[in-house]
Amino acid sequence: MAQNKFKGLGIALITPFQSDGSIDYDALLRLVEFQIAGGVDFLCIMGTTAETPCLSAEEKKELKNLLVERVAGRVPLLMGCGGNNTAAVVKDLQEGDWTGIDGVLSVCPMYNKPSQEGLYQHFAAIAKASPVPVVLYNVPGRTGVNMTAETTLRLARDFENIVAIKEASGNITQMDDIIKNKPENFDVISGDDGITFPLITLGAVGVISVIGNALPAEFSRMVRLALRGEYSAALHIHHKFAELFKLLFVDGNPAGVKAMLHAMGMIENQLRLPLVPTRLTTMEQISQILKDLHIR
Repeated sequence: MAQNKFKGLGIALITPFQSDGSIDYDALLRLVEFQIAGGVDFLCIMGTTAETPCLSAEEKKELKNLLVERVAGRVPLLMGCGGNNTAAVVKDLQEGDWTGIDGVLSVCPMYNKPSQEGLYQHFAAIAKASPVPVVLYNVPGRTGVNMTAETTLRLARDFENIVAIKEASGNITQMDDIIKNKPENFDVISGDDGITFPLITLGAVGVISVIGNALPAEFSRMVRLALRGEYSAALHIHHKFAELFKLLFVDGNPAGVKAMLHAMGMIENQLRLPLVPTRLTTMEQISQILKDLHIR
């Protein structure tokens, strides 16, 4: 039976770019070391936060190989592998090189707006094809379709290698329903920094975090405290970052966290179109909060 290695603080790793738009590999490797030194439990690569849709096939291959080599098994690696063409995703899973990758994160098909049965059949095909454990990803704000608790639980019961779901529906009732009725070998992971604390109190096992790119030590402490049931101390950290949670997404993701990392002197504030950097006012607010938190 496949085990879920993706517990605690996971980082939805960004892709730093240089001012000419090329990937800043040096900054990326520094960021990886910063994450691991900060105590993160796993890294999620090639996800939305990595601006993966704007990377070429060659860049994706180079990034994957470089990250596998640099991480060298120190923490598990969860790699994005999804899309709205089921046959193409299945082919990637069957023909791709998954050396050094501990699991795939597969998002609900975007734009097509499949039915619940369509979602079930899509992920069933992925589960049958995947050589590594599968983490489902429900993010209706991006895909245009919500996978219900009933469909998630059906997949969790029918496929042992579907080990978890990254839930970013924003629907606490739905997430609680999954946690309450899930099989023992299936977990719920928060897909939203702002609700990680309350979701862990309900039984989630961790988060795939955006803010953790910039604040791995601080956010991993909150996650660990919450997982240990030390809710008062965890809540204090949660409240400390409440304003940052909002600012990170007001101009889209990963514009906010890239602005934060830029303010910390770690990367250039560069994104690839159609994404653009945060507005100056947002940047100033982020910089001020970091100063107030003595993080700079």
